[in-house]
Amino acid sequence: MAGNVIQRKVPDDWYHGEIPANVEFGEGLWLETAQVFRFCRSQRAPAVRIGNWCSIFAGCSFAVKGNGFCSVGDHTLLNGALIMCEEEVTIGTHGLISWNVGIADSDFHPLDPVARRRDAELMNPYFAKGERPPIPTRPVRIGNNVWIGMGAIVLKGVTIGDDAVVGAGAVVSRDVPAGVVVAGNPARVVKKLAVSPRAPPPRACV
Repeated sequence: MAGNVIQRKVPDDWYHGEIPANVEFGEGLWLETAQVFRFCRSQRAPAVRIGNWCSIFAGCSFAVKGNGFCSVGDHTLLNGALIMCEEEVTIGTHGLISWNVGIADSDFHPLDPVARRRDAELMNPYFAKGERPPIPTRPVRIGNNVWIGMGAIVLKGVTIGDDAVVGAGAVVSRDVPAGVVVAGNPARVVKKLAVSPRAPPPRACV
């Protein structure tokens, strides 16, 4: 298999762990370090599925918990993204996900002040025992050929259409149509893109 991963390890990796057994990846994966999966603790198999010819850099983190599942399509670049997944996060093909992008399918803490205070106490296992309050989750779906700029945040329940661009620092709390640029907080459509005809894909290196 082409790529730089050998028997679930990255050669010369400063991180001593390996890619978890419940992470699947396709042909031609370029992975800077297996450390990106250190918080991948989902009980699902697979918990993460990565397509062919993807590139994943060291600043990324797949924080996939509980019964969460994350999929990344072919030819997608993740350059410093934090993926926080309790249910499902789907990223399509040919995506460009930039530095410090946060993608979350949950709020992770309750909105109600009393429940939130109790939740904060329960986060420390040495202070109190009990069940955390229920936290709602909704899947995040990011289409094909989507570019998400540096520092943007994509919140639970959001669908981003094909060929869209999310501007740097945007906070995306609602669905984004295909073929537009959104920016701001909350993110709003600032431009419609003229999508050019699809070019033939380049040939893989051999």
